[in-house]
Amino acid sequence: MHSPDRRRFLRQMAGGVTAAAAIPSTLQLRDGESRPSPLLTPTTADEGFWQLVRRQFPLRSGLILMNAANLCPSPYPVIDSVTKLTRDVDSDASFQNRAKFGELREEARRALAEYLSVDADEVAITRNTSEGNNTIVNGLDLGPGDEVVIWDQNHPTNNIAWDVRSRRLGFTVRRVGTPPQPQSDEDLTRPFAEAITPRTRVLAFSHVSNVSGVALPARQLCHLAGENGVFTLVDGAQTFGSIQVDLRQTGCDSYTGSSHKWLVGPKEAGLLYVKRARIEELWASDVGVGWEGALENGARKFENLGQRDDAAVSAMGTAVTFHTTIGAGQVEDRVRTLAAALKEGLRARIPGISFHTPMEPELSAGVVVFAPPSMDTSKLFRTLYSEYDIAGAAMGGDFTGLRLSPHIYNTLEQVDRATEVIESLS
Repeated sequence: MHSPDRRRFLRQMAGGVTAAAAIPSTLQLRDGESRPSPLLTPTTADEGFWQLVRRQFPLRSGLILMNAANLCPSPYPVIDSVTKLTRDVDSDASFQNRAKFGELREEARRALAEYLSVDADEVAITRNTSEGNNTIVNGLDLGPGDEVVIWDQNHPTNNIAWDVRSRRLGFTVRRVGTPPQPQSDEDLTRPFAEAITPRTRVLAFSHVSNVSGVALPARQLCHLAGENGVFTLVDGAQTFGSIQVDLRQTGCDSYTGSSHKWLVGPKEAGLLYVKRARIEELWASDVGVGWEGALENGARKFENLGQRDDAAVSAMGTAVTFHTTIGAGQVEDRVRTLAAALKEGLRARIPGISFHTPMEPELSAGVVVFAPPSMDTSKLFRTLYSEYDIAGAAMGGDFTGLRLSPHIYNTLEQVDRATEVIESLS
């Protein structure tokens, strides 16, 4: 039986929680333009509202889960949708009964396209960001004499994957490093501008790095690439569902994302956006039943993957509805509020703490990576969970430290508790 709070939220999903009058304001963008700020209503500005949002997730009592950069729980509406549709298939796996999933998939596609401000024919529903990245890596015609410029803080599927492909086709991969303590967009764009040459065919970068939490100025980088005739791949694993993304304004040629992270959607579902003008020049990685029809339907040619989990694919639309009911602006504002509170709390409590993630909100998003002084971060990672029910991630290599990435199911009280515990262990 649904609790009263859950029934209330489900009713709000039908009617929307953002219909109340907004507080007028403007938000300054990186390029100097301004736009209306995300709507802030009396409910979404209130911590009590976010407690209600938290209760839409089946989180274990006492758990402080701050691992959105890796895997998020799904809220009850998404869980219910997946469960209901899975039971439907299992009760009748006939062609006739499963025919409904064609339209449900298209409804999900339209919702995703609207969410990202693109056309439905430019959206493929994949299994995750990794599949989307590798579709681009393997889909471009590259060879000896060509160069691919990548950020050295990319995820392996947008980093090592290029190395593997280059060994087969003979193109060159050039890694770009950015300053460890960037102070401005210029600090982040300059290394890429210096790396691009007449031989550069591709610029591939993470919108927000999963290892450092640094946010690259995607719009400026895509504009830079476009001026030089360079194809762009933006890995959106850490922005899809956490911040407002308008891919038309960003100007990228392709963008990837996973449902199971910040979108709090079904598992093993993701998104690949390819700009309409670029679809034809990309080869698909998979060819199966219905290939001829897929070729005539835009980005759908990149999801010719055989039998899928129809329930998960369809529930992508439910996940988008969950976000838009709260409001994409409100979600971003909440993520940034929690991340800022976490950084400020850690800095105030722990002298000598260092951050891989910039303190400036315009250079970061929801991923926070830090290194307490003189601490074994692997041990800290284990102790936080085993003794205090605080879940994050341990980072290694050049970004050794602890990664905490709070999301809309977290509270400011939990952020304060986490900083308090880390201080006590320092």
